[in-house]
Amino acid sequence: MREKSVRILEGNTFLVSDDRGDVEATPSVPTGMFSFDTRFLSTWVLTVNGERLQSLAVDNPQYFESQFFLVPGAPSHYVDAKISVIRHRSIGRTLAERLTVFNHAQETADLTVRVEAECDFADLVNVSDPGAARGRRYARVDNGRLRLGYQREAFRREVVITTSTPAQLTERTLSWQVRIGPQQEWSTDLEVEPDVQGARGHDLRASLGAGSGSTKVELRQDLEAWLAHAPRLDTDWGSLADTYRRSLIDMAALRYSPLALPRETLPAAGLPWFMTIIGRDSILTSLQSLPFVPELAATTLRLLAIDQGSRLDDFREEEPGKILREFRYGESAAFEEQPHSPYFGSADATPLFLVLLDEYHLWTGDDHLVRQIEPEARAALRWIDEYADLMGNGYVSYLRRNKDSGVENQCWKENWDSISYRDGRLPGSPRATCELQGYAYDARLRAARLAREVWHDESLAHRLTRQAEDLKRRFNRDFWVEDGGYFAIAVEPDGSKVDALSSNIGHLLWSGIVDASRVQSTVDHLMGPRLYSGWGVRTLAAGEGRYNPVGYHVGTVWPFDNSFIAWGLRRYGYKEEAARIAQGILESAEFFEGRLPEAFAGYDRELTRYPVQYPTACSPQAWSTGTPLLLLRTMLGLEPIGAHLTVDPALPSNIGWIGLLDIPGRWGRFDAFARGRGESLVPVVSRFRG
Repeated sequence: MREKSVRILEGNTFLVSDDRGDVEATPSVPTGMFSFDTRFLSTWVLTVNGERLQSLAVDNPQYFESQFFLVPGAPSHYVDAKISVIRHRSIGRTLAERLTVFNHAQETADLTVRVEAECDFADLVNVSDPGAARGRRYARVDNGRLRLGYQREAFRREVVITTSTPAQLTERTLSWQVRIGPQQEWSTDLEVEPDVQGARGHDLRASLGAGSGSTKVELRQDLEAWLAHAPRLDTDWGSLADTYRRSLIDMAALRYSPLALPRETLPAAGLPWFMTIIGRDSILTSLQSLPFVPELAATTLRLLAIDQGSRLDDFREEEPGKILREFRYGESAAFEEQPHSPYFGSADATPLFLVLLDEYHLWTGDDHLVRQIEPEARAALRWIDEYADLMGNGYVSYLRRNKDSGVENQCWKENWDSISYRDGRLPGSPRATCELQGYAYDARLRAARLAREVWHDESLAHRLTRQAEDLKRRFNRDFWVEDGGYFAIAVEPDGSKVDALSSNIGHLLWSGIVDASRVQSTVDHLMGPRLYSGWGVRTLAAGEGRYNPVGYHVGTVWPFDNSFIAWGLRRYGYKEEAARIAQGILESAEFFEGRLPEAFAGYDRELTRYPVQYPTACSPQAWSTGTPLLLLRTMLGLEPIGAHLTVDPALPSNIGWIGLLDIPGRWGRFDAFARGRGESLVPVVSRFRG
């Protein structure tokens, strides 16, 4: 794989190639064409007269299409190239590629154009180990088409390659003998169609919506409609406008159609590793995007309710009422060689499901959906009470039950070393991380509101409120590190406080579990030099035993993490601090062409002229894509109160004015405007549009 990769995607299908448009699968990078966790192209290499092509330029006009401008041979040929090639491709339910070869010479050119095509049908989960496949691969030429397939018992995947111009076909190549006159061109259209076969031999993707199977024109129309439906941003900060548009486009690209709800979409977690359903990621992204595209939240809630746990299963770590962590469709999941069919190893998705349900209702007033999934919401509450308290102390905790392939840390910081003492020691298990208690507190209060106002169950509302108040009291006592003046990242079963200083304390502000007496110290730590890098809040404070500015969860800055921290600061009235975080994260987006990565290094801003991207970060990644949206909400102070939307802005010093137009909600459409002049704020003007 060459250094630069080019990615195009549309919902459930994506392709990663090099800057020539070629695919050559390697163990370290998931190159190829993937759909439903299976690689349908592992080799896709173009040659002209036996020579590989070199890239002059790459154009990505939309997330679902790209164009490669190429010449044959070594770079020395660029100066006076007689032949050039354009590869234009788009991806929907199929991959469509047009090859155009130009003859710039004064003489006729006789050329052999060849595409080498192979497919290993690797499972995305095992893409670094192609030898893991245990089935039979086959390839055959079939009525002018090249058919490649894989079968293991009832698990069957195929890809069919066709071309508009008759080609000479072998089981791994398509080739053309081409004669092109002076200053003339030749072209052919290729189509690569994956087939994800179900139990009855039908392509499971055939029923999917959200643009799957659409033409390029239809995909463009769908994107235009998506952008037109979202609120319009006007601002004097041009890069913020660019970042906002980039986020909306990437959110459109990451729309994923689950088989259980084939005509609807929810956010997939990120490209390339997580183009699937990840419960926590879909929930948090839906929360971030609620004021902009609330329909994603509705699908997320319905889908997670459908797939909610209903039994005890150690292999999948399933429990009644628990919300899934991840759903995969590849071979290893189908044959239960790994548990993701679905896998439930997440302690935070269940309370966050309840948080999203209430926030969605606050914005939309959708009583019908809240009543529809009331049984699943009640089951989620029972899970918090009956299954999440592994230590018997009333705190949500986790313990990996699948010792072979389960997740060790079942909070959002899933890496093995993310939960530690300040001296670097790792705690034992079970582990009760602090933000889980905040989520459980918030979930109970929000469910109490729904019980009171929608389900009309005053007894449940009273019980949940009482439980939340008791949890808050105990939490502020048991998690507080007296000699540090902050909350521990976790507690152990014996009550020991896992005392590393981390960004998790910002999530506590978002949930509202922090007592008034603890707030100022918490804010001081978040905005202090150990946690705040100048670009954003680090996942782990500088000086802690495991701190590493390029460590996945032990010192990097995560944009999504910061968006919820900023939201939490606003909840407790710290508007200027929230605006400062928003400014740092949004300024960092300028260095990533408006697309915030999953994470970037936690170096002090004074040490680097730009934020340093984490090397294996997903891009685009859903909750990073949602970050600018939540930061806009936070800067404008948008909060739904009954049938109204309130606006209480606090803009960073570098923004003169913001207008967010056509904000959807139970109020219809609403416009919000704010002006800032340095440290002072001009009063907001808002307008109801009906």
